[in-house]
Amino acid sequence: MLQYYDPTNPAKGSFDPDKDYGTPAQLSEKPVSVAIDGVEIAVPEGTSVLRAAALAGINIPKLCASDNLEAFGSCRICAVEIEGRRGTPASCTTPVAEGMSVTTQNSKLGKLRRNIMELYISDHPLDCLTCPANGNCELQDVAGAVGLREVRYGFDGENHLDARTDESNPYFSFDPSKCIVCSRCVRACEEVQGTFALTIDGRGFDSKVSAGQMEDFMDSECVSCGACVQACPTSTLMEKSVIEVGQPEHSVVTTCAYCGVGCSFKAEMKGDELVRMVPYKGGDANHGHSCVKGRFAFGYATHKDRIREPMIRDSIDQPWRTVSWEEAIGFAAGRLKDIQAKYGRESVGGITSSRCTNEETYLVQKLIRAAFGNNNTDTCARVCHSPTGFGLRTTMGESAGTQTFDSVMKADTIMVIGANPTDAHPVFASQMRKRLRQGAKLIVVDPRRIDLLKTPHGGETLHLPLRPGTNVALINSLAHVVITEGLEDQAFIDARCHEKAYSKWREFISEARNSPEAMETVTGVPPADVRRAARLYAGAGNGAIYYGLGVTEHSQGSTMVMGIANLAMSTGNIGREGVGVNPLRGQNNVQGSCDMGSFPHELPGYQHVADDAIRAKFEAFWGVKLDNEPGLRIPNMFDSAIAGTFKAMYVQGEDLAQSDPNTHHVEAALKALDCLIVQDIFLNETAKFAHVLLPGSTFLEKNGTFTNAERRINRVRKVMAPVAGKEDWEVTVALANALGYPMHYNHPSEIMDEIAQLTPTFTGVSYQKLEELGSIQWPCNDAYPVGMPTMHTLDFPIGKGNFAITEYVATDERATRRFPLLLTTGRILSQYNVGAQTRRTDNKRWHEEDVLELHPSDAELRGVKEGDWLGISSRAGQTVLRAKISERMLPGVVFTTFHHPGSGANVITTDNSDWATNCPEYKVTAVQVEKVTQPSEWQQNFKQFDKRQHAYLEQPADNITAGMK
Repeated sequence: MLQYYDPTNPAKGSFDPDKDYGTPAQLSEKPVSVAIDGVEIAVPEGTSVLRAAALAGINIPKLCASDNLEAFGSCRICAVEIEGRRGTPASCTTPVAEGMSVTTQNSKLGKLRRNIMELYISDHPLDCLTCPANGNCELQDVAGAVGLREVRYGFDGENHLDARTDESNPYFSFDPSKCIVCSRCVRACEEVQGTFALTIDGRGFDSKVSAGQMEDFMDSECVSCGACVQACPTSTLMEKSVIEVGQPEHSVVTTCAYCGVGCSFKAEMKGDELVRMVPYKGGDANHGHSCVKGRFAFGYATHKDRIREPMIRDSIDQPWRTVSWEEAIGFAAGRLKDIQAKYGRESVGGITSSRCTNEETYLVQKLIRAAFGNNNTDTCARVCHSPTGFGLRTTMGESAGTQTFDSVMKADTIMVIGANPTDAHPVFASQMRKRLRQGAKLIVVDPRRIDLLKTPHGGETLHLPLRPGTNVALINSLAHVVITEGLEDQAFIDARCHEKAYSKWREFISEARNSPEAMETVTGVPPADVRRAARLYAGAGNGAIYYGLGVTEHSQGSTMVMGIANLAMSTGNIGREGVGVNPLRGQNNVQGSCDMGSFPHELPGYQHVADDAIRAKFEAFWGVKLDNEPGLRIPNMFDSAIAGTFKAMYVQGEDLAQSDPNTHHVEAALKALDCLIVQDIFLNETAKFAHVLLPGSTFLEKNGTFTNAERRINRVRKVMAPVAGKEDWEVTVALANALGYPMHYNHPSEIMDEIAQLTPTFTGVSYQKLEELGSIQWPCNDAYPVGMPTMHTLDFPIGKGNFAITEYVATDERATRRFPLLLTTGRILSQYNVGAQTRRTDNKRWHEEDVLELHPSDAELRGVKEGDWLGISSRAGQTVLRAKISERMLPGVVFTTFHHPGSGANVITTDNSDWATNCPEYKVTAVQVEKVTQPSEWQQNFKQFDKRQHAYLEQPADNITAGMK
């Protein structure tokens, strides 16, 4: 019977993500029929014999082959016989041919494979019983499969058995004595990760895997993504967690809780202990790849700092009192009721979390609207991607990115604006780098020279190092070139865009004041480079734009997003694979928190609270009258708290005190609250100002869903019990009930069912469908029952694309004689957001403190040397960081990260914000830098406050009182 495997349709069930098919799938539409051990199968043209056999259910032994790596053919274990051909070719490097007849097992092949295995084993330790890979070792399995029973060569003579083990990496060891030099680790580093940190040093018997130039892994360019560890068929590269506790015995597929890529992982368990996180090959966002955070930095979940019991106190100057869940919820509800009775319904509000699940976020905004009785709900997207929602909705009608991550593999020119994918979205960056190695052109628009520009073996690159705050001027210049040089896609514009809006925009953008030459004094970018970039993008068959917080976190963030959409529509780069406008979301569920109605003016699904019909739908379902006026945004809450009209806040999984700008202002607001309820896994910076501290649960301790940057809804599955006994959604339900608003759910799947009934883009989403499909990209409804991978293929939700006028308006935050430098902020690979999770793992080995990067010319002018303490002053405040001298920055621009709370990065950021959404202008702060000898006043006060608050947490009240006396 003829079998046919179609790799483009995994729904047919022929793809098993837990099986290694030996070589990558081929997507040819032309089938080729072959017979393998008498089994006939049709596979796409170009498929290897090894993969065809695996698809037919026939196992050919292999060591150097893996289906995420191109065929290599070095081990020769997979040799086969082919009728009509001489010799025994390697099945991994041999493509199928029509009518081919293959034999995979006979005495000749058996003897050949045993002889090859005998050579491997002759230079390999025979310590299988004590080896950490015992029970999960490909070398061991293949030795058994080929029937190896003796090794005739012994261990006399030269060998590698005494090679030194490299223990430098905190997460895995490298034991070269067990290496068979199959090159899988080297190829994984090149083909999957794209770092090229590993190589084979030497020739013949002296060949060995080398990190860098024979360096330890920690001293090399290795980024600890784990691809090499996953690829290794022996215990040469092995997780230290497996070495310590042994092989896992079961696994659960779940979704990573770090960045917005949304990688799928198998949480491999031993009982209720997490042994390791292994990237899941069936994950549609990551395809079995990972980064150092998702792969290894999970230790925070069981860290000693976890909040394990509810606590309450009357004042932040008092010790915490540990209480039961019932007492803590009752205390919080009582405080909220009393405050509303005294100060009015609008005096309380809440913040949803972009790190919690869709279901949990939905419940928090429902709690605020239905139980608090107002719309004072907001989320951390306010301070990151709120301009994305405004800008894309204005121009294209939907508040989300247009593509899948896989779409980048069809892009001919990739433009990255204000993003650093290799640090902030590393798994997607690896995919992007793969496309660059295939020849795609790269344009980077960023004040800083990012690592993507150094992609090994990449194609043509162009860096436009603009001055911070001039994004809109540059995007207008690019569009000016497109229009004035006739590079626009007139057919797309005529068919898909609003004629009147386009005409107005065309007239505006064609004005000479928007030309690269006119804007050079603003942006600092040479006009020739701007024109070249515009031609590269507009002239590409497929041009794709990816952007990050360097676009949104500006006073003109919303304008810039609209400018990007204008550029994409004018060139026709919308509505197919390889193109699009793609915001790279910073946290695991930023997209989801927006989708679930976290903003004060929108109910779930971006449905406006002022719409009577929409509000009536929710009122009928929730059984309560809803306010028709938008509530307070986060900055409004802070201002109102200081003014004395906003008195209580419920914060789930968000650290406002560290992440929001102008720390002095934030701290003053938090201190002014009569009741701050914080639900989190640690005593974070915000919790130090709290009166109620409710234990949160990590992604490993809950069920639910996350929505990633490509609108992909992925399941989150519980792998261990919550340390405090409750998942986050259960805490919100308890608080709602204590406030007198009934909520009753047995499982998060029931919450999703409710979301589906109220949210047009989610009507087809259910846990059952997620189990069937693996993941779903919304919208998922009757029109798109399995989701929509690529948006706007035929039309826009608003009908015609809307070109918006994007007038450049200079930020108020400019370099002056007093503050001559411009500070911009960003992230680093090893750390995540405010660092609460990653600082409690060995990732701190790579980034122990935040530093200030400055150009050598700025350092020389101030007499600054590497490592000097620098005082950084702005009109908002002052902090102190160590100097790191770097040519990645332009002269006049300095850069820092914000992962360590004591750094005080946001002490110096100001309250400037986007004109439309109040997203803070983190990326432009005018500062002065000078050498100092001690921490800033704020840092000294922070240290004392931090010490006192931890003492309140860790010691009984009477001990603290005695100590103070």
